[in-house]
Amino acid sequence: MRLGLILTLVLPWLAAAALAREAPLIGLQTADQSKGWNAVGRLDLGRHGFCSGALIAPDLVLTAAHCLYDKNTGEKVAPKDIQFLAGLRNGRAEAYRRAAIAVTHPDYRPDHASDLDRVGNDIALIQLDQPIRQPSITAFATADTTGIGAEVGVVSYAQNRAEVPSLQELCHVIDASTTVLVMSCDIDYGSSGAPVFAMQNGAAVIVSVISAKAEAKGKKVALGAVLQRPLQSLRAELAKQSPPNLTVGKHISTLSGGKASGAKFLKP
Repeated sequence: MRLGLILTLVLPWLAAAALAREAPLIGLQTADQSKGWNAVGRLDLGRHGFCSGALIAPDLVLTAAHCLYDKNTGEKVAPKDIQFLAGLRNGRAEAYRRAAIAVTHPDYRPDHASDLDRVGNDIALIQLDQPIRQPSITAFATADTTGIGAEVGVVSYAQNRAEVPSLQELCHVIDASTTVLVMSCDIDYGSSGAPVFAMQNGAAVIVSVISAKAEAKGKKVALGAVLQRPLQSLRAELAKQSPPNLTVGKHISTLSGGKASGAKFLKP
């Protein structure tokens, strides 16, 4: 069962980094707690397990590239075997969509298992067969982080919490290269592809995607790509493969809805 990726690394540039006190994981169990976060969902990958992902447009899901490869065969998972369950909570999603096209960053190399350069390109876009347009689900904007010391948060699914998303309101960027962020966020198998958020002008924006959990100096850390530049390349790759008028935009099936509400970090 595909539940993500472990890298065990000792990163020399973490020697001086200190882990700040972080917020605990909070399960988004209720509709009220989940308001604003329903654009985060679980990606079911056929029989290959699941990852996390998030909408950055009504028909585009951002996730990790390695999620789209079968860890046993190395083959890419067919789009027909990918389903996005937006806002999945306790067996019920706000919307269900199938993938039409799935692309990975053009420089991503799945065979580079322990290469930090791979982490920097470990992003993918999934174009859905129909856009998700309903008041309870609002796609997230993307941006770059403010660098080392930046406060971030993560919403993810993972093993032992696959049916309910969990929010870690506060963790930190504790070190970075030009392509990779090292964060103190609490992640596990299945968290791959989870969006990393920062608050900018009062709104939650995606600044990275969880690629791997790692170990440095005996501390658990999370690795993710510096987002904007590889995302531009990824969008260009998707444009090459997307036929015009791919999505229908009609007959959208939903199981629940509600008034739109911006994502807000919870106060413990």
